[in-house]
Amino acid sequence: MSIYLFGILQKKTDVRALYEYIKEDFARWFPTLPSYQAFNKRICNLKDAFCSLADWFLHFSNIDENVKSSLLDSMPIIVAKGKRIGRAKAAAELCDIGYCASKEAYYYGVKLHAFSQMRYKKLPLPLSFSVTPASRNDLPAGKAMLWNVRNAHIFADKMYRDSMWHTFLARNNNTVIYTPIKLKKGQGKLPYFDTLYSKAVSSVRQTIESFFNWIQVKTNIHAASKVRSTDGLLSFIFARIAVIAFLFNS
Repeated sequence: MSIYLFGILQKKTDVRALYEYIKEDFARWFPTLPSYQAFNKRICNLKDAFCSLADWFLHFSNIDENVKSSLLDSMPIIVAKGKRIGRAKAAAELCDIGYCASKEAYYYGVKLHAFSQMRYKKLPLPLSFSVTPASRNDLPAGKAMLWNVRNAHIFADKMYRDSMWHTFLARNNNTVIYTPIKLKKGQGKLPYFDTLYSKAVSSVRQTIESFFNWIQVKTNIHAASKVRSTDGLLSFIFARIAVIAFLFNS
């Protein structure tokens, strides 16, 4: 686990490249380093340990109890794209084909959902994550992540818009969700004040996009094309979440 997390921090995000890096430069630190095949198998088998470690780091996040504004969104983790989508079978228990609006492209993989606390002139502080198949609607994942969130103001995109759910959270949890307003069927454009409101919500949400870009730069989490199994994909994801949470707490 130490080798794998250290490698991610050193931008060695490919397991083979990481293994060769450790073997060449740190061999005396790890005299019983197994073969690459055994090392890769161990990484896959440690998915639950990486998940627990990520959860442990997130538990100790320096949350500001006075800040009530939060962000909810998702990002793609791509196992295959382009012509490979139709024949991709890796991690089939968890992956399927979905559409990424920001990239305007279909992909085979999963979604990583992130709930984070807003911070003034800083990247949002990650509080929790969840993983769903790429085709899954964002709304059920959002409901699962926010069921126990209280006294919060949450900014999210249109996919999390559900008037009954919003009313329930407001009445029972004192939590308000702000999303851009959707066009109604047959409606050409939004009224002026609805447009202003939607732009204001989208402006607030820009920080979550910066957060996702930062995650990608630090861990290359978008690119999971070398993953071959569900266990390997879960280790890939949660090891990187552990690194992210560690960096926020260090």
